[in-house]
Amino acid sequence: ECYVQNTAREYAKIYAAEAEPLEGFGEVPEIIPIFLVHRPANNIPYATVEEELVGEFVKYSVRDGKEVNFRRRDSEAGQKCCTFQHWVYEKTNGSLLVTDLQGVGMKLTDVGIATLAKGYKGFKGNCSISFIEQFRALHQCNKFCEMLGLKSLHTTHQRQRKATSLKGKTVPSSPAVKKTLPRRAREPRGFISTEH
Repeated sequence: ECYVQNTAREYAKIYAAEAEPLEGFGEVPEIIPIFLVHRPANNIPYATVEEELVGEFVKYSVRDGKEVNFRRRDSEAGQKCCTFQHWVYEKTNGSLLVTDLQGVGMKLTDVGIATLAKGYKGFKGNCSISFIEQFRALHQCNKFCEMLGLKSLHTTHQRQRKATSLKGKTVPSSPAVKKTLPRRAREPRGFISTEH
């Protein structure tokens, strides 16, 4: 627990160093430190200690990425948490994602980390790889993603889907030539797929 949260905290510090100087970005989410305490005389010899967060506790993202959370989408803290996730995802080339972001205001605690099966630079997270896939499919960029110059994940995801859907799908264009088209290319403009 300490290792995961303090690893995420280090990413948050680098994120803050890049985001805070940007004009108009403002305050950046902070992951509070957590400490392991050894109490040899106690029945439970180990405990974790962290700063007490006073105020309304909000979940800005959830571990499995499926829950629709309006606080995440509509609040500044929630948008900046989503941008932080996107930033970490991009910095690690899609190999690591900080998830389960929750806390009071911009102070976050009890976060999780998902990594690809092989881990990332020797680190293995405590969440399933499926969280990375779900994040990639569900993340919607916001103004803070744009301020940091982050690339849209939907464009990347759509390209991957296009490459996958090209396999085995043919549409005749003339009797002699068959063209392979992705299903998305046949959908009317403005159509929103709910396949995710």
